[in-house]
Amino acid sequence: MQPKIDLLSNELVERVLDEAFQLLVRPGVKVQAPEARELLAQAGAHVDEAQEVVHIPEAVARQALETVPHEFFLHNRAGDPVVRYGGDAVHFDPGSSGVHVLDPDTLDHKPSYGPDLVRVIQVAEMLPQYNAQSTAIVCGEVPKAIGDLYRLYLVLLHSAKPIVTGAFSTRTTQAMFDMLAIFAGGREELAEKPLAVFDVCPSPPMIWSEFGAQNLMDLARAGVPAQIVSMPLAGAGAPVTLLGAVVQHAAECISGMTIHQLAQPGSPIVWGGAPAVFDMRQGTTPMGAVETAMIDAAYAQVGKSMGFPTHTYLGASDAKLVDAQAGMESGVTATIGALAGINMISGAGMLDFLACQSPEKLVVDAEAIAMAQRLVDGMHVHTETLATAMFEGINFKADFLKQKITRKLFPKEQYLPSAVIDRGSIRAWEAGGRTDTFQRARARAAELLAAYERPPLPAEQERQLRTMVERLAREAGMDTLPAIGSG
Repeated sequence: MQPKIDLLSNELVERVLDEAFQLLVRPGVKVQAPEARELLAQAGAHVDEAQEVVHIPEAVARQALETVPHEFFLHNRAGDPVVRYGGDAVHFDPGSSGVHVLDPDTLDHKPSYGPDLVRVIQVAEMLPQYNAQSTAIVCGEVPKAIGDLYRLYLVLLHSAKPIVTGAFSTRTTQAMFDMLAIFAGGREELAEKPLAVFDVCPSPPMIWSEFGAQNLMDLARAGVPAQIVSMPLAGAGAPVTLLGAVVQHAAECISGMTIHQLAQPGSPIVWGGAPAVFDMRQGTTPMGAVETAMIDAAYAQVGKSMGFPTHTYLGASDAKLVDAQAGMESGVTATIGALAGINMISGAGMLDFLACQSPEKLVVDAEAIAMAQRLVDGMHVHTETLATAMFEGINFKADFLKQKITRKLFPKEQYLPSAVIDRGSIRAWEAGGRTDTFQRARARAAELLAAYERPPLPAEQERQLRTMVERLAREAGMDTLPAIGSG
């Protein structure tokens, strides 16, 4: 039995959907890509060309939603299906697009560069709790024109895991498809066995920019999975109530899925997001707030009611250091996401409202993820009787440790954490140098980096990839690619 959390009654789920469909008609959705407006008009939507506003009847949207796949898989570099999007499968990946990294020595937030991203990739590659990689941080030494594809390039060089990524221009979207196709064996093979899912973001409230809508159509036609990242900000860019934000999220996702499916019915797409509440005191967007996690769990429940794959941003913290606040916010929200059965949970390793990434926090978060995964795994019946047979011969002595069944089953019943988690005596802690969690995480990260070996990569594939990226870099004004170390 898999424990679950449902925040909405069936009646509330239906009310959310009913109001979301109402919003698609009035006020409608601003769609800034002419081709997307044309697709919607041909399907029966009313288009106000002067305002770029599309009024989408419920019947038009529902017909498009009927072709959304309820399940698909991301594959690793070897072609194995290792990440299931669908049902209540739960996976985790590091948070993405950070612009800073936490310096483990000075604890300063420093601008991020390519070697910082490589370090994050290598740590995540060594930790089984991360089922996928992400293009985790922005590389400051690379022109923005190729920043998104350069991050993907570094992940492809240093990881064999599936990837959560995204593009920031239509030109680089196609280039990123070609990069991934090198490893899949071609564009058609990439659609059959996708290696990556691409985030696509609407602009709140209820706007699909020209790039966002075009990105949806390009992904659909390529057969590469799209992941809608709707970001209603409750109280600022969305209604102040949690349920109001969930309604807006549903409307933005439904409109995006409609555009996507009209471009190519049956192409894979994910009901995802990164909403937050708005902190009225500080003017910030707290990703570690429990209300943020509640919006996420609720919108995932709405998406699941229609059978859609799901994604969210949880497991991050608004703290500036890897401290008690970071552990509390990341652990609580990751657990809520896991109990909600969300297929991909992004955000691990991140601090400061998703601005800063930390390999040391990735290490700590991996332990929280393992605990959440153990909870979701639930209780199992391993023996014919639950307990009575194990009492035979005990004679009121605490001798269960001597039983063969104890030695056999305790590794199945218990998650055994790494040395980052201190479960020793106080004397052992003192003898070990009285270290805190961050010090142990820093040591663990260093161990993982020392043990990392780059996954085997066929020389011809690496040559093709490097040649392609070097050409794109030259077109962006770079003479040579930055040095990234031997890795």
